[in-house]
Amino acid sequence: MNLSLRQLQVFLHVARIGNFTRAAEKAHMTQAGLSIMIREMEKQLDCRLFDRTTRMVVLTEAGRDLLPVAQRVVGDLEEVVSKLGVAGRRARQTLRIAATPLISSNILPRVFQLFKQSHPHVELRLADTELQQVEALVAAGEADIGLGFFFKPLAGLDRAPVGKFRLMRVAPTDGVPGRPVGTAAWTSLREVPLLGLPPANPIQRLIEPHLEKIGRGNEDRASFNFFETLISMVEAGLGTAVIPTFALVACHRHRVATDLLVKPAVSLDLYQVTRRGFKGPPVLDDFRATLMQALPAVGS
Repeated sequence: MNLSLRQLQVFLHVARIGNFTRAAEKAHMTQAGLSIMIREMEKQLDCRLFDRTTRMVVLTEAGRDLLPVAQRVVGDLEEVVSKLGVAGRRARQTLRIAATPLISSNILPRVFQLFKQSHPHVELRLADTELQQVEALVAAGEADIGLGFFFKPLAGLDRAPVGKFRLMRVAPTDGVPGRPVGTAAWTSLREVPLLGLPPANPIQRLIEPHLEKIGRGNEDRASFNFFETLISMVEAGLGTAVIPTFALVACHRHRVATDLLVKPAVSLDLYQVTRRGFKGPPVLDDFRATLMQALPAVGS
């Protein structure tokens, strides 16, 4: 026995309407096709389901036994299909983003604000976590897009730049928070106490060759995992730091001086990563466009 959902639906149409012609119209098929389907059901069940007369079609005793079962099966399946459709539509309207903490706190609030203005029905879910976990979430399919400073290609992931930032000097100051950004040469760091990120941090690895040129590379200095901590330590007068301009929003909340480093000016790219071969939600391209639109304002 191999009854299909379509056969059970056709059986219910005939049982409810009592007429093959009108039941065929309801099922969007020909009367001949409907008759063949009912005969095939009767053959599989080895019993007649309907008594046919020239005026009407009525259920046999076997048909009456099948009716409640067919109603329950079709009803349950249609309910499940409906729920799956709702879940699928909801998934298509959900965007999962993974990003490092400072990107999450300083870049994404403005991006989310702009995106929600044009896509109010899209749910944005953010995982703010360390760089390695951002990579892991995207690779596992638990995030649709990851944002971070991924300076090297990653296995199984596609990597593309979405914004460019400069390196800047962050120093203690007696002035008010939010002073205009100035400029400073790398040589201005030659005689001041320095703070930094951990040596293994990819941004710190980018910074060290430039410090080495002024005789300050790879020193044993105080280091902190998070930019917010680093900026607060600078504000407390414990030293000067070199960090990217994407942290300007955070710096403006602290009593620190910010100056773009020149001679040379050093830039670094913010990357998006996505799972290779994975088709993300339809709104992913729109989110990426909003991100790239908002980034220049964040880093200036």
